[in-house]
Amino acid sequence: MTDQDAVAERKMQFLFALRSKGVTDPAVLTAMEKVDRGPFVRGLFSERAYEDTPLPIACGQTISQPSVVGLMTQALDVTPRDSVLEVGTGSGYQAAILSQLARRVYTVERHRRLVREAKGVFDSLGLVNVTSFLSDGSFGLPDQAPFDRIIVTAAAEDPPGPLLAQLKIGGIMVVPVGQSDAVQSLIRVRRTESGFDYDELRSVRFVPLVEGVARETE
Repeated sequence: MTDQDAVAERKMQFLFALRSKGVTDPAVLTAMEKVDRGPFVRGLFSERAYEDTPLPIACGQTISQPSVVGLMTQALDVTPRDSVLEVGTGSGYQAAILSQLARRVYTVERHRRLVREAKGVFDSLGLVNVTSFLSDGSFGLPDQAPFDRIIVTAAAEDPPGPLLAQLKIGGIMVVPVGQSDAVQSLIRVRRTESGFDYDELRSVRFVPLVEGVARETE
């Protein structure tokens, strides 16, 4: 088998795994086929980049398993006109997927090292519609609000009020909620003229949403 054949087979297995977990939206599958997860996984775990499993990254964080990234992206229902806020850049993989679907992606991270490393990957991939910020994501980005879509990749006890306030009427937010890392639910919030509608999508496990910007040593 040539290297080209191996890559093609790996992509086919990757997409099959996504579909088998419920990722069926053609636009999301196309985006995930185009964005290689490899550059977002470093060090000892780089050989496992194409497995459907979460993996450790720097600063005690994780890169979510691809099927969860796909399901969250699918639930967000992004259109090419949308402005999207991501809270929790992490490796940058989720933002890179969103960049293929949205007009503009703003991504916020509290760890300086993760912002720096993710930005390096965005630049290497030519993702000009992604803007990274070192900031406390629980407060969103008031200067860029309102947003058509908001995605939170860390678990809060409840959907954060500042983020709800920055969601456009008609907008969608996808956020994991739960009081412990053992019991969390992925919630989709739709903002209406009269308030917010909530749908529970599935059980998940994410790192907690922490307030404040991390010290450089974290």
